[in-house]
This record gives sequence, structure tokens and C-alpha cells, in this order.
Amino acid sequence: MAVLNEEQEMLRDMARDWATNESPVTEFRKVRASGEPHAYNTDAYATMAEMGWAGVIIPEEHGGSDFGFLSAGLVVEELGKTLTASPLIATTIAASAIVLGGSDEQKAKWLPKLASGETVATLAVDESAHHDPSAIEASVSGGKLTGKKAFVHEAHGADLFVVAAKDGLYLVEKADGVSLTTRKLTDQRSHADVSFDSAAAEKLEGGGDSLLDDVLDRARVLTAAEMLGMAQQVFDTTLDYLKQRVQFNQVLATFQALQHRMADLFADLAQMRSAVEAGLQAVDGGFGVARAATIAKAEANRVLHTISNQGIQLHGGIGMTDEYDVGFYLKRARVLEAAFGSSSYLKDRYAKLASY
Repeated sequence: MAVLNEEQEMLRDMARDWATNESPVTEFRKVRASGEPHAYNTDAYATMAEMGWAGVIIPEEHGGSDFGFLSAGLVVEELGKTLTASPLIATTIAASAIVLGGSDEQKAKWLPKLASGETVATLAVDESAHHDPSAIEASVSGGKLTGKKAFVHEAHGADLFVVAAKDGLYLVEKADGVSLTTRKLTDQRSHADVSFDSAAAEKLEGGGDSLLDDVLDRARVLTAAEMLGMAQQVFDTTLDYLKQRVQFNQVLATFQALQHRMADLFADLAQMRSAVEAGLQAVDGGFGVARAATIAKAEANRVLHTISNQGIQLHGGIGMTDEYDVGFYLKRARVLEAAFGSSSYLKDRYAKLASY
């Protein structure tokens, strides 16, 4: 496990207490039942922003705390445990794009609003069902962006889009020329296809040619952090269930075969944690980011896929009923596994990075 300083421990504990007490899975059920397109509790997100979570990676001069990605990951992990629906990850990713590539004017305009929660932002990259940053067709002419982005996370609540075009990343406000088509995915969160028809766009000029890859790596490690929290919760919930469920007059946890399965999952979870924390620390340290982020997301995909499946199997048929929460984690897992690179895509990317 990563060695945390006192401030990081306090941040993690605060996020854990808030998520457990104020945003349990029952709150997600309420969000789901509301049917609102943005699919999150706006009051809850305002509270997160008040606690400083929206500005964890934003410099202090722009209203943030500049605690780094490991600290942001600690918060995201705790929210993942309770399936808290919020645009925190999407906004943090968008903020990282502005921090890396924005001009002084762009940073001064947008970062304070993102840190305070006044503005919600998201990243729009993919143009098909498959993650492929090399296949971008969106283009900009005369400061106007035209193109279509698929499966954009938290699109309905976003006021600002960080959009990948052929020649770089652009900031596009939700205004004339921007339209959304809702995508209903199994996790019941906000996803949409976003069409840009000569929408006013402002380029992020900094960050060099690697800006998109750098932002996507940050998206991968933060998504992996949410997946880590989910995997931990499924493991803990399943273990508690096995300790309570009686079959053939015996508690399930006493069956050796099930003990072995849980031991394997425990080892997988430890390996996942190591990879995710290494990815977050690599971003903060600025060394080996691409490889570490790729490993973190690939390992998160592998382990969460396995643990979510095993969680259902070990609960039995009731695991997929709406009464039990464990099924929600599997549904969210399948969406996140495809976000910013499937396992096969990430393995191929790592091979190219390592020049195999």
C-alpha cells in the first residue's frame, strides 16, 4: 500500500465517513429512481465541492488544493465503494487537461469554477463504440468544431466539454451547436452521444503533441481508482455474506473450496491495489506515467471483472436481484472496463510502449 502523509489520511477518512454515512448505495437507488438525465444528486456534488474534492488536482492559485492524483484517487476509491454517482472523476479529468494544456487566461477562467463546483466538465474523445484515439475525425475550422463523440460520460450535467479533434484538444461550452443523444447503459449513469455542429471551440495550445495521451493516462488511473473501491466493496460484501449464509447446516465460509476462492480474490485485490496506487504515484512523480497508467487500468479491468463475477456466483441467484446491491457493481464494472481502453487495447498499448 502507498505510504500516506497525515493530510492524505485525513482526506481519505473524511471521504470514507461521508460516503458511508451520507452516500450509501441507497442514495444511488434514489438517483436511479429519479430518472434525471444527469443521473447524480446535485446537492451531494455541491457538498463534495465544498469539501474541496473537486479541486484536489487544481493549483492553489486557481482555488484548488494541489494535493495530487494519489489524493484524488483516495477520494474516488471511497466513492466507488458506495457507487456514489457524481461528475467528480469527469470534472477532474477535464481540469487536468486545462492544467496541462491551458493558457494562463484559460486556467484563470475555468479552473476556479471547476474547483468550486460551479462548473461541471467532461472529456469527449471516442467516436465509436471502441476506444481509439488514433481514429478521431472531429475537426475545427475558423474556431468552430464539427464532429460527433460517442459514449461521453457525465455529458448531461456538463457545462464544458474537453473535446479531442484531429489537431488537438479544444474547450467547448454547452451552447449553440452542441446537442446530446442519451445512451442508456447498464450502470444507469449519464452517458450520451454528443454532436458538435460548428460549435465555438477554443484550443488548448500547451502540453505538446502528447497532451491527449497525457490526459487519457490520467483518466485511466482515476477510473482505475474507482474500480479499486468497487472491487474492495464487492470482496468485503461477499465475504460477509459467506460468513452469514447457512447451507446444509453449515456456514458457507467453512467450506474449504470457497475459502480458496476468496483467498485467490484477496491476492488479486492486493495486486490491483499495488498497480492502481503505482499509477497514481507515477502521475504525481511525472515518471513512467504512460506505462504505469496502462498497467493500472489493465489490472483494474482484469480484477474487477473477476471479482464482480465471483461476487454474483458466491451470492447465488439472489446476487442478480434488485434487492441485493452486488449486482449494481457488476453492471458499473462492465461500463468502466470499456472506458478509456479495454483490456486488449491496453495490452497492445503497453507492448508498443515497451517496443515489444
